[in-house]
Parts: sequence; structure tokens; C-alpha cells
Amino acid sequence: MTGRRFTGGRLVLATHNQGKVDELVALLAPFGVSVKSASDFGLDAPEETETSFIGNARLKAHHVAQATGLPALADDSGIEIDVLGGAPGVYTADWAEGPGGRDFLRAMEKAWGLIVETGAAPPFSARFRCALVLAWPDGHEEVFEGAAEGQLVWPLRGALGHGYDPMFQPQGHDLTFAEMSGPQKNQLSHRAAAFRQMTSECFT
Repeated sequence: MTGRRFTGGRLVLATHNQGKVDELVALLAPFGVSVKSASDFGLDAPEETETSFIGNARLKAHHVAQATGLPALADDSGIEIDVLGGAPGVYTADWAEGPGGRDFLRAMEKAWGLIVETGAAPPFSARFRCALVLAWPDGHEEVFEGAAEGQLVWPLRGALGHGYDPMFQPQGHDLTFAEMSGPQKNQLSHRAAAFRQMTSECFT
């Protein structure tokens, strides 16, 4: 069974994260879709009250689809660190919050500090997870998930990417996500994996 076809040519990204916007715009470029973000419409982000990536993506996608009258794509993603019992998971961005706003260096330092406290030995296995929800103004939705397995490294490496990329080395590779070019990362990332499913069902 395939998903609902995306038609109309206009899509709103239900995110205020410029890193995610840049990634998704690049991934959508081959499909000739005109892409805007929630910020372009002056929309506030809804409170993320769910305890799963799909739940939070669903909240954001439907919020933006209803507010704009256009199909909306929401991503909810995060990192799961095995030695920390899967934390931070859905609270990945929350670990970056603090004085002065969101700071992912603070989040990565927190994560590494907690890993060291466990006394565990490397490798520290982890994965990025992504849920994508494509929602239409009539309430219909399509849901897709992707994951990228790897391990965490310290000290941080690379200045590209965003979020926890400088400490994440994907399985089978010597570079962290933050040391890879955008096209390289987009072959391997959790977001790209979910995206490939979505485009095969709804865009091609």
C-alpha cells in the first residue's frame, strides 16, 4: 500500500530549526517543491507534550497544516545513547536549553559527562532516530521513521552539521556527521532514511 500522493507543489516545514530546514530543503530540491518554514508564516511551535518522536512530529505537522491550509511536514528526531538507557531520546533538544537559549555544546557536554559517570568502557553505541509526519489540512497524515546507528566520540570533531553531529560517528565510517559534507551526511542520516521512505510513497 502506498501513501497519499503529494500534489500542489507547496509544502510548509513545521520547524524553526534552521539546520533542519536546510537539510530538508536540500532533500526536497529534486522534487520541484516550493518549501516554506513555519517561521515564514510567523507561527509559534506547539508545546511538544508527547513521549515519542512520532507523537511530537504529529502535533507539529497538524498544527502547521491547520494554521496555513497547506500540507505540512514535521520532523521529530533525537539521539539515543545506550549506556544512558536510551536518553536523551525525545528530550534531545531539551538538554541544550539553559541560560541564553539553546546551546548544543552544552547538550553534548552534559551527555559526555553522564557517559563518563557510568564508568562504562567504549565504544559508546548510540543512534539518531527520526520520525517524519506529512499532514494535510483535511487531517490525513503519512508517518515515516528512520535511524542511523553509530557511536559517540570525544573530543568533538568537525564544524559542519548541527545538534549532536560533532560527537556522532556513524557505523562503518571514520568521520563524524560534523566532518561530512551535506551530501555525504544526507546519504547516511536518520532523516534521510525516513525521507527516502516518504518520497518513494508520496512524491515519486
